[in-house]
Amino acid sequence: MRVAFFGTAGFGADVLRALVGRGNLDVAIVVSQPDRPSGRGRRPQPPAVAAAAGELGLPLLQPERASETPPPADAGIVVAFGQLIRPPLLDSYPLVNLHPSRLPRWRGAAPVERAIMAGDPETAVAVIDLVAELDAGPVREMAAIKIGPADDAGAVRRRALELGVPMLERALLEPSPPVPQSGEVTYAHKLTADDRALDWRRPACELDRVVRALSPHIGARTALDGRPVTVWRARPLEHGPAPGQVADPLVVGTAEGGLRLLEIQPAGKRRMAADEYLRGLREPPQEAR
Repeated sequence: MRVAFFGTAGFGADVLRALVGRGNLDVAIVVSQPDRPSGRGRRPQPPAVAAAAGELGLPLLQPERASETPPPADAGIVVAFGQLIRPPLLDSYPLVNLHPSRLPRWRGAAPVERAIMAGDPETAVAVIDLVAELDAGPVREMAAIKIGPADDAGAVRRRALELGVPMLERALLEPSPPVPQSGEVTYAHKLTADDRALDWRRPACELDRVVRALSPHIGARTALDGRPVTVWRARPLEHGPAPGQVADPLVVGTAEGGLRLLEIQPAGKRRMAADEYLRGLREPPQEAR
């Protein structure tokens, strides 16, 4: 079976590498989005899936509208592609999608992040058939994923990858009848700058979930005495100073409790442990905003 792989983001790149490494499907061609400006210099950079295709020596297409010209294949796999699949591609051959959520909960662009932010104790990874409506296709297979109190988005995605890749193979090589989605539909809207900002008027447990949801790929943001920092790891505490005030050892007060910052990244610098950051200052910060 010759398979076309459609993907853009990092999770898609991880799935592509795993599929090729397992060797049970012949990934004949990869379709990703065009290179986009990125970084300080705004130079065009390939999406993660396009870069992975180059590493693996796979043929690559990067059309603006992938649905207009279906690549030759017996079937297609879609993972974190970022384009809605429409005819004629939608009708050309079987298309399955790997989506890391308990569908129909958290359809959309950021299912892992939204599940963690919402405090869901469990999510899932699902293989569905592609239909015109976003993430609404019938389910081929679904597996539950627990979200532990210290799990970040990276941990959840690793589990989704481990469970999901064999599910994709079974969906194409040993297909079973799909089952319609059932339950309340919720949408995992695309992340914005507002989602990254830590609002110290919120409880520490909620801010901890924001940090974990955005790690290790995006990062939450705040400013310590006016100096912007990205927060990669933190720990909620039962007690803390007043909201927005900073106490030793880098504990920021919240509406309920405090949030101890464990790993941060000052603007323009590398990630570092909180104690290393403090050693580089003349005096510890007093305020976070």
